[in-house]
Amino acid sequence: MAFRRTHPDPQLLTLFEESGRNVQRSALLLRDLLSDYPEQAGLSRDIVLCEQEGDRIVHDILHRLAERGSRRAHLDSADVHALAGALDDIVDFAEEAADQLALYGVEAPMDQALQISDVLVKASEQVATSLRGLRNGLDVGPQLVEIHRLENEADRIQRAAIANLFVAGIDPMIVIRWKDIFDTLESAVDACETVANVLEGMVLKRANGH
Repeated sequence: MAFRRTHPDPQLLTLFEESGRNVQRSALLLRDLLSDYPEQAGLSRDIVLCEQEGDRIVHDILHRLAERGSRRAHLDSADVHALAGALDDIVDFAEEAADQLALYGVEAPMDQALQISDVLVKASEQVATSLRGLRNGLDVGPQLVEIHRLENEADRIQRAAIANLFVAGIDPMIVIRWKDIFDTLESAVDACETVANVLEGMVLKRANGH
């Protein structure tokens, strides 16, 4: 799955790579937050800054696309919008999960939340690596396969975690709050898979000379 034939706009690809690094940073911060909460509650502010940086990158990507046009950029405009949106979603969900910890007055994180955040870190690493590959014309197939595997792992952890909530005799309000947090964390990993899906389509188009 290497890129051939035509060369997409390098500035757009650099912006996507920058977005990948921001995604990876937000995932690492969220894992650190969950691993030592509430002692590390201040990391929530750093995640908000990642979310703001993500918005800035999306703006720059769309501005660059409008400036260049999809034909001159050698990238399908729908793919650019979809990829930028999915990358932004990852950081948005990470920020939402961090916000929910404070909003719901969480006193200590559940182990499964930390497990999903660890999967998110691994998926974000693959996202960042695949976007570097996108810019450098490298084979990104292995990274995309691994993202799909990690999404399945996160989904399995989330389903088991929610099932455990309902059988553990926990206060119903706590069940509702943690179900929300688990759903948000899993949505962040889902967004990584959306990135992989868009990249797969882009790779196929590039390989076919479109």
